[in-house]
Amino acid sequence: MKLLKTTLWALAALVLFQNCSKKADSEKEESAAAGQPAKREIWTKEQAKQWYGQQGWLVGADFLPSTAINQLEMFQEASFDTATINRELGWAAGIGMNTMRVYLHDLLYEQDSTGFYKRLDVFLDIAAKHKIRPLFVLFDSCWDPFPKLGPQRAPKPGVHNSGWVQSPGFEALKDSTQYPRLEKYVKGVVGKFAGDDRILAWDIWNEPDNTNNSSYGKVELPNKVDYVLPLLKSSFGWARSVNPSQPLTSGLWAGDWTSYETLKPIEKLMIDESDVVSFHNYENAAEFEKRIKQLQQYDRPMICTEYMSRGNGSFFEGSLPIARKYNVGAINWGLVDGKSQTIYPWDSWKKTYTKEPELWFHDIFRKDGTPYRQAEVDLIKELTASK
Repeated sequence: MKLLKTTLWALAALVLFQNCSKKADSEKEESAAAGQPAKREIWTKEQAKQWYGQQGWLVGADFLPSTAINQLEMFQEASFDTATINRELGWAAGIGMNTMRVYLHDLLYEQDSTGFYKRLDVFLDIAAKHKIRPLFVLFDSCWDPFPKLGPQRAPKPGVHNSGWVQSPGFEALKDSTQYPRLEKYVKGVVGKFAGDDRILAWDIWNEPDNTNNSSYGKVELPNKVDYVLPLLKSSFGWARSVNPSQPLTSGLWAGDWTSYETLKPIEKLMIDESDVVSFHNYENAAEFEKRIKQLQQYDRPMICTEYMSRGNGSFFEGSLPIARKYNVGAINWGLVDGKSQTIYPWDSWKKTYTKEPELWFHDIFRKDGTPYRQAEVDLIKELTASK
């Protein structure tokens, strides 16, 4: 009897396996028949390491041309400034940088998807000319929750990121009827460039659980994270459904990373869904190294997608050699002082600054291309040249 039960369980398991295999094959055939690639799985650790081993050491900046105040102004047709983009990416390449983290926006796709594709293609050509492969950010929970298309407001004097906007904004985030539009944006953009080797990677959502308490906190969507969490998971799925050849990620930025159990639910999702691990750290060198060691437990390649805030104790001379030591990609906030005004510190939202701060918070170059600190530029050149 025991043998008979075992045999029946084995037969049942075999039938179930065959049915699942047939279903999977059927779904793949349907995708192929519709001209769509089959959804890929999250990369294994081995796949991620193989990809990372082909990249060289990744060093770059979060990039916004000095003539743009935010993502919309960077990529809308009327303000798409290719001359400035070309000039400033040239400065980056000149100090050994080979990547840039660049923010996109769902409203750009809604406004004119065809034109948006064309401008992204132009941007990628310019970047490729300088041997720079960007990491594109699809969504962002930071700063102004009320984005609007068209001409963008002028910078508020002396205020850090006074015109940066969230994607999706307050209205879209709270309105589930807009989610199909966001799905089209993710699938459209990632699908359009899914096989494009000019692109390094896709960052699905920047600081998804940031509620901007020091700036827009009073007007943020109540329980914002409750809306973001399921949408973040869906966004990973949408991006993966178009079978991108590039890795997907979303970076941890705050919290207790001691173990997987100490992570918040949204952080667990970010780790679980990311092909490569990314993170932010705006603290001193010791804390930077500590965070790297905490994230080594996931045994995946790492990219720090935001660091270097001089006023907060985060410097190139502290963090960059550590990133090189551990072969962690290093992308600092800000390249050229411009309309984003990130040379001013975060506290400029509370404190008045009437002149350029003696200690720049972010950024490397002045508008004319001269370095804020020559020693920093020399260090970046030295470290990138020797890796």
